[in-house]
Amino acid sequence: MSAWIRPLVVAGGIVAIFLPTCLWADGSGPPAAVSSTAGQYSDKDGNPTFNISKDGTVDWYTSIGYTRYTANCMQCHGPDGLGSSFGPALTDALQTLSYSDFVDTVTNGKKNVSASQDLVMPSFGVNPNVMCYLDAIFIYLRARSDDALGRGKPQKSEPRPPGYSATEDACMG
Repeated sequence: MSAWIRPLVVAGGIVAIFLPTCLWADGSGPPAAVSSTAGQYSDKDGNPTFNISKDGTVDWYTSIGYTRYTANCMQCHGPDGLGSSFGPALTDALQTLSYSDFVDTVTNGKKNVSASQDLVMPSFGVNPNVMCYLDAIFIYLRARSDDALGRGKPQKSEPRPPGYSATEDACMG
């Protein structure tokens, strides 16, 4: 093999290995909705995901996720998940963070203290204002992370799914 072909073959192999992970932004894989149960969409792996119509109408969970994110997370992670001096940009974090890692971090908290940083996320595992809406918050942030949803409150959303209020009431106690 000539000297210039070998690097091309190696580069092509590297691209073939890593390209699939670059095709979607978040660590949960491709965000395309393949199923829906009670108005909540899931991707091919069963992870919660968003569904945004061509006219910009978002699913109910993306919409309520925006509301709950703003009420419970924005204080540290900034508007629209873009970060602040207190917390990292979640739109960036979700590019490598899987759904299960997101749930674990929110539920149990996280501490990353070193000589160069002091990052502490408290546990929200017993806070119903977060835990009852955890999937919705993830869905909203996933849409933001994948650049499927712009900044600010979604202007149009699907209606509240039937039975949602009863589920919400049961969770909130």
